[in-house]
Amino acid sequence: MRTADRLVARTVRRGGPWLGVLAVTSVVGAFTKLALPLVLGRTVDSLVAAESASGAWLGACAAIVAVAVACDAFGLWGAGASSAQASAWLRHRALRHVLGVGPAMTRRFPEGDLVTRMGVNAEEAGRAPEAIVTGAALVIPAAGSLVALTLIDYRLTLTLVAGLVLIALVLRAFLHTTTSIAGDYQEAQSDIASRLVDALAGARTIAAAGTAAQEKRRVLAVLPRLRAHAMDMWRTNARAGVQAGAVVPLLEVAVLGMGGLRLAAGDLTAGELYSAARYVVLGAGLGSALGYVGRLARARAAAGRLVELAAERPRTYGERPLPAGHGTLELRGVTVDGLGDVDLVIPGGCAVAVVGRSGAGKSLLAALAGRLVDPPRGTVSLDGVPLPDLSPEALRQAVGYAFERPVLVGDTVADAIGLGDPAPETVRAAARAACADPFVRRLPMGYDTRLRDAPMSGGERQRLGLARAFAHGRRLLVLDDATSSLDTVTERQISRTLAEDLRGRTRLIVTHRVATAAAADRVIWLDGGRVRAYGEHRVLWKDPGYRAVFQAGAS
Repeated sequence: MRTADRLVARTVRRGGPWLGVLAVTSVVGAFTKLALPLVLGRTVDSLVAAESASGAWLGACAAIVAVAVACDAFGLWGAGASSAQASAWLRHRALRHVLGVGPAMTRRFPEGDLVTRMGVNAEEAGRAPEAIVTGAALVIPAAGSLVALTLIDYRLTLTLVAGLVLIALVLRAFLHTTTSIAGDYQEAQSDIASRLVDALAGARTIAAAGTAAQEKRRVLAVLPRLRAHAMDMWRTNARAGVQAGAVVPLLEVAVLGMGGLRLAAGDLTAGELYSAARYVVLGAGLGSALGYVGRLARARAAAGRLVELAAERPRTYGERPLPAGHGTLELRGVTVDGLGDVDLVIPGGCAVAVVGRSGAGKSLLAALAGRLVDPPRGTVSLDGVPLPDLSPEALRQAVGYAFERPVLVGDTVADAIGLGDPAPETVRAAARAACADPFVRRLPMGYDTRLRDAPMSGGERQRLGLARAFAHGRRLLVLDDATSSLDTVTERQISRTLAEDLRGRTRLIVTHRVATAAAADRVIWLDGGRVRAYGEHRVLWKDPGYRAVFQAGAS
């Protein structure tokens, strides 16, 4: 938990100016609570003695109460604003890291788990500053009560110290236990979220198979575990509350008993006895920190889950630009889980098809080509420059990706193609090359139509994904089964574009279709995670195993 505690400490520093407001109001409020028993005691003595100054003491009581109310109001505002700012910082930090790591992150953490960590857990961790500041402010009344009781009678101080030690032990045990239970509870929440995201992604399949009831049971199967952890937290909180709460009346009885003896002996006044009783309650109010300690425990557990994301190291980039070239792609001694001993040179401007049975490593090879995945061994270079040495701008301008199921980002259709960079003319030219221009123009606002107002088929989404790749991939286009949802006529038109209009760029095309492989300049045949052959389609076609690849795909 040390790393998590360090993150909590950094979160405190990110609470913004409102955390300062919360700190000031908490400290001032603590001192007003500390001053109130003293002023009330003096007011009682003044009224008993019928002194003329009793009115002034009553006015002082009213002023202290007004300040305390104002501190509570501004403190609530400061707590909410500082927690929101800290949570926002944690979310942005986690999101930058997840995006920096890339696809490797989702191989360890399911999507639903990531959403829970960056959503609910970031919010819980963001409450740490408020819990720490407000909880720490409770120390002021406790310390002040010790001083005040010492001024009244040191014997009363010893009684309060004994009670505070007991309360501190209860809070320490509560923090340790609740942090562990909260972590288990948050893990169960993530499990439910992951199952729900999987179910939503497969909603059509579930509806077609008629398995909604079974899927509901699968998603909610975690509820008993979630309930068990929630009950553990409730029992722990209740047990600690009873233990801490039992100390207060015992302390009051002890102090009143001893104070009564001192009053009878003439060593205390009635007002001092009243003040002492109030200071004992105020000092023992450290037990009310139970709520803040519970909040801090949940924040520590949530911070621990955010820290786990940092175990995946983000990709680092160099600063080198690409030299002049035609997009020659080289893979030298590349080995990665699922693909091994790859040595390939793809000449600039060539169209190369990647074929193989399911699981052969086609998508992994495509991911390596544009640095969606970094190999632990070997080097991938573009025009002689290792991809990790390139700046992010150079890499993204040089490589364009299109996927089987493209995710469209941005507000409008134009944003989804251009990603905010290319000029409108480039966006429209890329859309025409991908055969997307006709249906985009039919949309209510054309290229300015918002994505949420533009219902599209799978083939239309693929065409926009292709257009995005064409707009950005100036040297290398990587098409990972990116035409699987297109009709035959559209696919032929795009194949003609790839062969003619885009022949100046290197094209790496993952495909299951024999016609696409036949139209390519060369074919990479993958089998069992290795390159079985690399050559022209007409030569490879003589091998029965190569022909079987397409027969298996057709079946």
